[in-house]
Amino acid sequence: MHEKSVLISGGGIAGPALAYWLVRAGYRPTIVERAPAPRPGGQTVDLRGAGRTVVERMGLMPAVRAVTVEERGISYVDTAGRSLGRMAAEAFGGEGIVAEIEVMRGDLAQVLLDAAQDGVEYLYDDAITGIDEDAEGVTVRFQRSPQRRFGLVVGADGLHSGVRALAFGPEEQFVRPLGCVLAFFTVPDRYGLDGWMRMYNEPGTMLALRPDRAPGRAKAMMALRTPPAGVHRRDVDAHRALLTRTFTGTGWVADQVVADLRDTDDLVLEELGQVRVGSWSAGRVVLLGDAAWCPSPLTGLGTSAALVGAYVLAGELTRAGGDHRAAFAAYEDVMRPYTAQAQELPPGGVNGFVPKTRLAIALRAHMVRWMTRWPLRNLMAAQFGKADAIELPDHEPTLPTNGAFVG
Repeated sequence: MHEKSVLISGGGIAGPALAYWLVRAGYRPTIVERAPAPRPGGQTVDLRGAGRTVVERMGLMPAVRAVTVEERGISYVDTAGRSLGRMAAEAFGGEGIVAEIEVMRGDLAQVLLDAAQDGVEYLYDDAITGIDEDAEGVTVRFQRSPQRRFGLVVGADGLHSGVRALAFGPEEQFVRPLGCVLAFFTVPDRYGLDGWMRMYNEPGTMLALRPDRAPGRAKAMMALRTPPAGVHRRDVDAHRALLTRTFTGTGWVADQVVADLRDTDDLVLEELGQVRVGSWSAGRVVLLGDAAWCPSPLTGLGTSAALVGAYVLAGELTRAGGDHRAAFAAYEDVMRPYTAQAQELPPGGVNGFVPKTRLAIALRAHMVRWMTRWPLRNLMAAQFGKADAIELPDHEPTLPTNGAFVG
């Protein structure tokens, strides 16, 4: 009786996308989300390649385009705000550093939530605390809700996945730190961005500002190397103090952004990392999105890979007629090569994002000026082409009138 009930941990991007496809395949998904409500705002995310194809197959591209952030591209600037090198959003067919479709994470999540309402149950302000599997299903204990039974459990709960910790092991076994801290927050639009994302580096730090969809606002991004020990990832006061201490007096508009940081209410700070898990499934539990293969924001492929993974996982469950063992194995076979490429960092990796020396900063700016020219163009085209490096299976499940499902 529980075989078609699926519990999904995580109400961000991957979770609602999976729920949308599962409902079409005759499943009964429940999404549990730690936050008390859908999270608005957030950083800007890219919709690229196969991820864009999945959104088109969902029929949601008009809704996504309606909330797209208008960005002209990225410009690397010096301390006076002068451009050292830039790349327009149209470069590489709209798949460059700034993609043709840039959208606030919260806006994209809301589009997916709106599409995944009918047939989906939501449990907000709650979390999974225990998973006990037997031959017929999974007994799940929650922080707030009563214990329940499900046929399958999906961990779509991000880099610090609680499901992964419960069913696979402690986080340190799977998360590989990249030696860089990244912070996002909203500030007043007082910086003359003119539609451009502007990025400034001092050795070991990075400050970027980019347009927000809301008039009068901008998104700030700060990064620093060698994360300090002892700063808990949910200690917002400590995060504010760390950023203030690090960026005060570093140049360009850093002092103004630090002043604006005092009044922001949406600061998020995370240590960048990638996730490597030997197998994405353990019995009736399976991982999806960043919980399984987080590529880090440096690749620009996390959102698209999550959307593709949701589509493939639901499709393989449909194709396997509900045989979760066969479905999970096929899901990994399809997704592994794609996510392996998605995890390949761009040239320079963290050193290209937050250079350690002034010479490295100058060389990066020079490289940006040559990215659209031979011979760098071919190298960068291969990097940006990873977003489409998968042949999407053609399985869009439909429900016949008898309630069974077919692929």
